[in-house]
Amino acid sequence: MTAELHTLTGAYVLHALDPGERAEFERHLAACPACAQEVRELSATAARLGGALALPPPEGLREAVLRRIDTVRQESPRTSADPVAGAVRRGRGVPAWALAACLAAVAALGGTTVWQHMEAREARQEARQTQQATDRVTDVLAAPDARSSSARLAGGASGTVVVSASRDRAVFVAASMAPPPRGKTYQLWFDDGGTMRPAGLMDPGRTAQAVLMDGAVGAASGMGVTVEPVGGSRHPTSKPVALMRLPA
Repeated sequence: MTAELHTLTGAYVLHALDPGERAEFERHLAACPACAQEVRELSATAARLGGALALPPPEGLREAVLRRIDTVRQESPRTSADPVAGAVRRGRGVPAWALAACLAAVAALGGTTVWQHMEAREARQEARQTQQATDRVTDVLAAPDARSSSARLAGGASGTVVVSASRDRAVFVAASMAPPPRGKTYQLWFDDGGTMRPAGLMDPGRTAQAVLMDGAVGAASGMGVTVEPVGGSRHPTSKPVALMRLPA
């Protein structure tokens, strides 16, 4: 099981190992700096994700998980004679084509530990991207020269636009937004003297959110929100649901 221990960092952090596996992994962890570092990173990621705003699960998630349960079987135990395990131990000395062949063999076995490891890496990457986006929003909101302007929007929603001249950026904060029609999304715009400049899309699945508007504020004097096709438009194609002046 030694070769597989390196792939159990995600399962360990998520408390998905049985007591025997956990004890063996912790003995391995004490002597493996690489795994110890990955466990620390994954633990920090899990904590950060736990503190983030909750999002509704995407459509079809439950069905996808149930299908995976039916189709992915437990990885067979390996011995020292197992060519795949041997390749893992040799690691850096294996040619690229041989590593590719080993990965193909693991995929054919349907190894759940490798799948868990990949899922953990994807979660870390997504968490980093989420944190970077949050940091950019926070940088504008916490800027010493941040100024805000608020307004009531249609349907009982409210909107606040926060502008930092020193950052030359703006954040739009919305609450109680009604879901857009199916196949549509809310698009933000900067008003450059009567010309509307695209400034990003809102998440159609969230009624409350803070969005860093795309691009510099520049000479814009106002901003607007319209309903556009998913993916956005180059120019507004609908009547604005919000028009606000930017704070001086």
